Amino acid sequence: LDLRFNDMAESFNEQQKHYEAMVEHIRKLKQISGSTNVDNLAFAECIGKIRIEHKMKGYDFSLVTNPIGPEGENEEKPLCLQSAQSEVMGLSDRAKATISKGTALIQLIDWLLRGHSQMAEQVKGAAENYQEEGRLCDNLEENMKEVRRAKELSQRYRQQAGEVYNEAA
Repeated sequence: LDLRFNDMAESFNEQQKHYEAMVEHIRKLKQISGSTNVDNLAFAECIGKIRIEHKMKGYDFSLVTNPIGPEGENEEKPLCLQSAQSEVMGLSDRAKATISKGTALIQLIDWLLRGHSQMAEQVKGAAENYQEEGRLCDNLEENMKEVRRAKELSQRYRQQAGEVYNEAA
């Protein structure tokens, strides 16, 4: 049982790391664009400012550009645009990773939640005495509490990563 809970915790920690990196990329993108609203994950305003500043006619999730000067020659990309491109690419990668890790994680979490009563019986059967049974049962309940918390957070991370994708589209 401990191995399954550890697997779940490791998967959750990975997803959380990807989510936090995604949020950090959005924060940096907002900083680059001079956006004042840093309290949410919306970033379309930032992209809009970058598009106007660099006279971009269109963009995709990676802000791919080929700056062309007034004479039709290729120009060096401004540093702020290069930084914004890097942040958007990182944002895209972290959003994908957050969603991807969440799929397997939710399956593992659901498996653990469905097997709760069976695990409780297994714990009772493994205990050598009443005191150990109480300790093991308490430990199982604490683990299940963490599993439910991880499920709630994981679903929120996946939803917010999905919203990032929708906003980028």
